Amino acid sequence: MGRVFGAVIIGDEILSGKRQDKHFAKIAELLAARGLRLSWVEYLGDDRARLAQRFKRSMAAGEVVFSCGGIGNTPDDQTRQAAAEALGVGLSLHPVGLEELKVRFAGEEISAERKLLVTFPEGAEILPNPFNRVPGFMAREHYFTPGFPQMAHPMIEWVLDTFYRDLFRPLDARIERAFLLTGANAYESALLDLMERIVAQYPELRLFSLPSLQGQERRHLELGVEGAPEQVEQAMVDIRREVERRDISWRWRDQLASDPH
Repeated sequence: MGRVFGAVIIGDEILSGKRQDKHFAKIAELLAARGLRLSWVEYLGDDRARLAQRFKRSMAAGEVVFSCGGIGNTPDDQTRQAAAEALGVGLSLHPVGLEELKVRFAGEEISAERKLLVTFPEGAEILPNPFNRVPGFMAREHYFTPGFPQMAHPMIEWVLDTFYRDLFRPLDARIERAFLLTGANAYESALLDLMERIVAQYPELRLFSLPSLQGQERRHLELGVEGAPEQVEQAMVDIRREVERRDISWRWRDQLASDPH
């Protein structure tokens, strides 16, 4: 099984609706551009205990996690403390991070408040920030970035290109195909047996079904698979044969012509 990539997006301001998340879609895009996939995303507030529990779980599972937000030096920022708790270590001033601060604030005093910006869990390494040289940190394949997208996204891209290049796959190594199914029997419950058979027959593929509604009426069901091209094409042949046998109309999802065949 491939590596699991997850994202934790942090901030009370996101949960309250004061700010809109700009990380989820971008992280998914950065992974997809390299033939990888985001397996999960979780939104959490600035709650040290909840964050520590989340990081403990993903560290124990050996997952690769990108964490965005909560590493500033104000009292509401709890991510570094939560990461230290998850790791079972204390916090300490990072010497390399301090040197980065000296470059960032050249000629200015590196105050105690500024030093908090590079006070990280013991044993963590810095995560370079090309935007303004104030680094994030990384430990146990967890990568902690600021909440600002213009900082976080280049940092995540650097992580992928530096540590996970051997996992990259050509974009044509995995494809996605789907039918739009319509008719009286074009709904998920009526097709569960078919879906289960496809999953059992093609365990390496990812099957998905997405119903679409117009008002209170079913419009269509999008049914498809993602994976290696040969398996995808064969699975779609099997799906087509079965939906035709059940008198369900179909057309390719990206087909613009009205003719379903």
